[in-house]
Parts: sequence; structure tokens; C-alpha cells
Amino acid sequence: MIKWRPYSLNGVVYDLTHLHPTTVKYTQDQKDGAREYTVDVAFGLHCFTRGAADGEIVDPKAQYADAKESRVFDKDRYELSKRLPDLVKALSTAKCYHTDRGNFFTVDIIREENKILQYEVYFTIFLSGTGTLVLRVQSAYVRDSKHRVNRKGKSVRFFILLFNTQMGR
Repeated sequence: MIKWRPYSLNGVVYDLTHLHPTTVKYTQDQKDGAREYTVDVAFGLHCFTRGAADGEIVDPKAQYADAKESRVFDKDRYELSKRLPDLVKALSTAKCYHTDRGNFFTVDIIREENKILQYEVYFTIFLSGTGTLVLRVQSAYVRDSKHRVNRKGKSVRFFILLFNTQMGR
């Protein structure tokens, strides 16, 4: 899992340690006791970068790359990404939705300067080769006219996603 290096642009350093891999424990209360899930969490490049707009000429200094791709560093996504560790910890109480792309998302409502923003967080859950549950936050951004809604069906409880993944379903 990637530990993101700091990003520097025009003398400003953007710390990305809040997006370093972490482990979260989720406890599900049940009638016969509690079930605990230990989940390794990783955050992807799309949480703080964006794709170049059609026809946009991007200064190479404004890009951030991982081993697979290079994208434009996005200050707005970066600022919102500071919410992600807490949002991930709170997934057990959030509404989660299937997408038409085989992953899941949740929506955080942000109230900002008389506006209500929908901050969508896309993630996958899988078992690692060692049998550990892994949650990878693939992308997170504010819903706008450029992004279509990917919701597929009704909401699903996060603990169902964890249980089904752990059972290989």
C-alpha cells in the first residue's frame, strides 16, 4: 500500500500523511455478542487529483503520479481529502450503494457558505492474499454536472459488505 509523498507547488507543501495506509477496526453489535472486523485501508490517487479537462494544457509541475498514471493535483479535492480518514471510520453507520462499475460509494453532505455539497467517496473491499480485509478508497469528489450518478439499487449496510467479502461472496 502506498504512502503518498508530499506535493510541492509554488513553494507550498501539501502534506499527504492523512492518506497513508491505516488499519480500522469495526465492531458490529449482535444479539449473541459482537463481531469485529479488522480492515486495512488504502487511499488512491484520485482522492486528491483530477483528470485534465478536454483541451487543458497542464503544467508538468502541477501533476502528481503514482506507478500507473499521472493526474492534475487538485487543491479542492486535497482539502476535502482531509475528511476521508474520519469518513472511513464512520462507514459502519453510513449508507453505502452499489455502483454500475462493481464498486461502492457513500455520500457525505457538506454545508459550506449557504451551499450543500455532496461529497461522494468510492471504494472497493476485497480479501488480500493473506486473507486480510482491505478497503481501498478509489476516488472522492464533490458531485457536479460533469459526473453522472452511478447508484445501482438500494443502499446496503457496510457490515453486509464486510461479511460478504470475508465469506468470499
